[in-house]
Amino acid sequence: MKISKVVEYVFFFGLLAIAGYLVWQIAAPFIGALALSAIIVTICYPLYERVRAKTWRQNETLASLITTLLVLVIIILPLVLMFSLVAREMISFYQDIQSSSEELSFQKSVDFLEAKVQSVAPGFELDLKEQLQVAGAWVVGNLGSIFASTLSTLFLLLLSILGTFYFFRDGKDLMQLLIKVSPLPNHQDEIIFERMAKSVRAVATGTILLALIQGTLASIGFLIFGVPHAFLWGTLASIGALMPSIGTALATVPAVIYLFVTGDTTMGIGLSIWSVLIVGFVDNLVGPYLIGRRNNMHPLIILIAVLGGINLFGPIGFIVGPVIVTLFFVLLEIYNHYIIHNKPVPHYHEQENL
Repeated sequence: MKISKVVEYVFFFGLLAIAGYLVWQIAAPFIGALALSAIIVTICYPLYERVRAKTWRQNETLASLITTLLVLVIIILPLVLMFSLVAREMISFYQDIQSSSEELSFQKSVDFLEAKVQSVAPGFELDLKEQLQVAGAWVVGNLGSIFASTLSTLFLLLLSILGTFYFFRDGKDLMQLLIKVSPLPNHQDEIIFERMAKSVRAVATGTILLALIQGTLASIGFLIFGVPHAFLWGTLASIGALMPSIGTALATVPAVIYLFVTGDTTMGIGLSIWSVLIVGFVDNLVGPYLIGRRNNMHPLIILIAVLGGINLFGPIGFIVGPVIVTLFFVLLEIYNHYIIHNKPVPHYHEQENL
């Protein structure tokens, strides 16, 4: 190779690296919002295609606008409301356990619970209040901070909605650009993107959606039967729903015990029935239908992805974390199949043969 060609390549790729780094620095503050937009579009793209088929002259801009508004009303606004309620519950919980006022019903319940335990084991020091204070401080310090900076969060939410609109409208053009610059054959790139999209939909509409539904139903039960900080308990139920062999019992069992210990026997029985019949009904009937959609990721991995995603991306990490981990495993499968064994990447319906 001529020296002049080497100089050209070094100059070109050096300039490309510098430009790429600067572009990353420009886009980095908004990666979370754009990732959420991409995930929403990936999940809801079949809905967009149905809407576009029914719009006048199959207008892509109009279909993108309608679908974005549907996503805003059905998905984004309920999620924002849910996270706002959870943030409020976190603050309220921490204030309750910090307060020394005997008039607080929650504090009275804690003292009553301690007395009940000590009546069975007089020499046992439970010190439940101190333990709850430590737990509350950890929750507020580590998770409550993700709801800080309201204006910044609102801006990122608006950017995410705008990104969703443009990804719906221009997503195929962006996909074609990625396929064009990829060194793989075009049909292999298309198969890879297809498998990634279906894997993302499987996780988002399977385990994550089921956990959100169960947590919401558990929160409603806690509200009906008088459990304090119902939305915080419901969040714990959603996290428990991601845990193998534990499920929503992580929150419902302690809540039922709390009601029985504090003397609300009727409410405790009612919450037990609600947990078994309503929350359990969703888990046993709807769960196999949702999770059965080729979602092969272990629940423990999804749990770690959820918690790590929240820590890294804030509230949207509940969805972004598992999706990123899903994409990572899909890429590993493709690497193993295409590069190690030098075989064409199979279509999604052939995935179980990998």
